[in-house]
Amino acid sequence: MQNKLKLPLAIAIASALFVGCSSNKVKPVKPNPLPKITQEQSLNLVFSQSVSSTSAADAIRLQLDTDNGVIFAPDPDGQVSAYQGKERLWKSKITKQELTAGVEAGEGVVVIGNRKGQLFALDQATGEQKWTAQLSGAILTPSSIQSGRVISLANDGTVFAHDVATGQQVWAYKLPNVQFSLRGQAAPVRLDDRTVLIASANAYIYAIDVISGIPRFQRRVAISEGRSDIQRLNDINGDPVVAGQYLVTTSFQGQVTVTDIATQRVVWSEDASSTNRPEVAEDKVFVSTVDGKLNAYDLATGELVWQNESLLNRKLSNPVMLGQNLVVGDLDGVLHLIEPATGRLVGRAKTRGDVRKLRVINDQLYVSTQKGALSIWQNR
Repeated sequence: MQNKLKLPLAIAIASALFVGCSSNKVKPVKPNPLPKITQEQSLNLVFSQSVSSTSAADAIRLQLDTDNGVIFAPDPDGQVSAYQGKERLWKSKITKQELTAGVEAGEGVVVIGNRKGQLFALDQATGEQKWTAQLSGAILTPSSIQSGRVISLANDGTVFAHDVATGQQVWAYKLPNVQFSLRGQAAPVRLDDRTVLIASANAYIYAIDVISGIPRFQRRVAISEGRSDIQRLNDINGDPVVAGQYLVTTSFQGQVTVTDIATQRVVWSEDASSTNRPEVAEDKVFVSTVDGKLNAYDLATGELVWQNESLLNRKLSNPVMLGQNLVVGDLDGVLHLIEPATGRLVGRAKTRGDVRKLRVINDQLYVSTQKGALSIWQNR
């Protein structure tokens, strides 16, 4: 059975960010103006590509990826391109349906999915389509490629494993049905060569053997005690993070939680509503919340080290570490540089459109926005 209702994230968050008035209308809370910064730092743009924009209300997770020095860029209109530096190596039109997940490259292929649940694998060197597989629902999040398997998650909560060379389905695992959830999902995350982590709409983490599809363990990492269906939503939409012996997770209207992987024991858990991947660096956990706070917690104890409220209601992206600074994007395409020890803003750069996804690969910042601005940045 499929989930009965997938709620757009913007509608769910509106219950917390909108303030009702006597006429039963809702008034959106205005984002904070950009704070002033002294001794401003910035970033260098090293790659930029414009592609089709996506709906502001959708949970599409477009992303760039790279492998063997080649950059792979998706276009929602059904195309994937490969670049060596600024030179385009190939461009492949693979579907007439909208691509709805970011590319993932590895083991000689590039994989991406669309709204109809089709999963495509392209040859990294040529862009030639190697195989196509049909999943049971829309693919909204990038796949994971590991140990000869492509691990993908359909929007109905089914996890699929396909052989990376042939596209043959090896196994499928159905997550428990959830009656009411956000539209959007966390991506499959590699725990080790044989294990993939899957986060669910019921606030559980499932560890699954990538070869056999047999679950190794499951652990609930968040709870929500609201009265209504919307108030009880506590999906894990941000990718889990493996940091040494710890698993770090966030959830909507739930908690940021650190779990010991070996014992599956919760080390600490603190209330925080987030739909973004946390960042772990310098013995801290950094979290951007749905209302625009940036929190830093001690990784071992959960103590709140600092909280930055200067970017309230700016619809922050996931935070990432780039060199010595923490970086987070916002609804206006601003990339904010933050001192990780204190939470102080120390610089900014500007792209175009609501920043949806940040990644750091080989000391470079990979950025994707709702308006289709794909870019790569590095420290000056």
